[in-house]
Amino acid sequence: MPFATAQDGTRLYYDTLGSGPPLVLISGQAFDHHMWDGVREDFAAHWQVIVYDQRGTGQSDKPRQAAWSTRGFAHDVISILDALGVARAHVYGFSMGGRIAQWLGIDHAARVGALVLGATTPGNAHGVPRSPEADAVLLSGNPTAMMDLLVPPDWRAQHPEWLAMMAHRARHPMPPHAQRLHYLASEGHDAWADLPDIQAPTLVIHGDADDINPSANGALLARRIPGAQLHLLPGARHGYFWQARAEASQAAIDFLKAAEARPVA
Repeated sequence: MPFATAQDGTRLYYDTLGSGPPLVLISGQAFDHHMWDGVREDFAAHWQVIVYDQRGTGQSDKPRQAAWSTRGFAHDVISILDALGVARAHVYGFSMGGRIAQWLGIDHAARVGALVLGATTPGNAHGVPRSPEADAVLLSGNPTAMMDLLVPPDWRAQHPEWLAMMAHRARHPMPPHAQRLHYLASEGHDAWADLPDIQAPTLVIHGDADDINPSANGALLARRIPGAQLHLLPGARHGYFWQARAEASQAAIDFLKAAEARPVA
C-alpha cells in the first residue's frame, strides 16, 4: 500500500488512477478517499488522479495532536506530491477540502496548476453561516443524519451504490477524537485576507440548494479570488458532485482543460 509521510511523521495513504498531468482530489470533512469513488473515473480519462485519506480517516494515521488546521492539511497534500515526485498538480477540493485547496493556492502557488473549489467557504469570520440545525448534524458525524443535507431522498432511491458507500462509512466511523479535530479545523478556517493572493486559475462550483455551506459563499469566493469563475448547479445540495455528477464533472473538466490551454506567462 502506498503511504506518504507528513512533516510530523503521520503516515498518509494515497492512491492514483489514470495517466497524464496530475490532479489531486481532496475530500470533505470526515470522508476518506472513497468519497470520490465513481466520480474520480470522470477525471482519470484526462489526468493522473490522486486521492488520499486525510489524517484521521481511512488507512491514514490518526494522531491526537491538540489541534489540526486546514493550513496544516495543505502541508499533508504537499507531502503526498513529494512522495509521488509531482512538482505541480491541479487541485479540486470539496467542502473542507476546498478550504485546504485555498491554502494550497496561497502558500504553495508554485505547486498548483489550477484550482476547483467545490461547496466551500472563505471561513466563518467572513462567510455566510449554515443554520444551527445543519451545524448540529455536521457536528454529530452521523452519516444517516447527514444524508438529507447531502442529496435528496428521491436521488438516493435511484442510487443504491451511493447508499452502500454511506453504509460502509457508517460501519467504519472515524475515532471520536479525529472527528472532532476535523470539525474544529474546518470551523477554524479563515483564508479571507489571503484569498486575493491566489494566482492559479480558479473555478468555484456550488449547488444552489446547499444547506451545509450556503451557496452565497461561492459568490464570495469568486469575487475575492482574482479572475475566479462561478458555476452554480440549480437544485443541487451539498453533495452536488454526486447529485449533479454529469454537469459538475463536465464543468470541472472543461475548466481544467481550458486552464491547460492558456499560454504560459
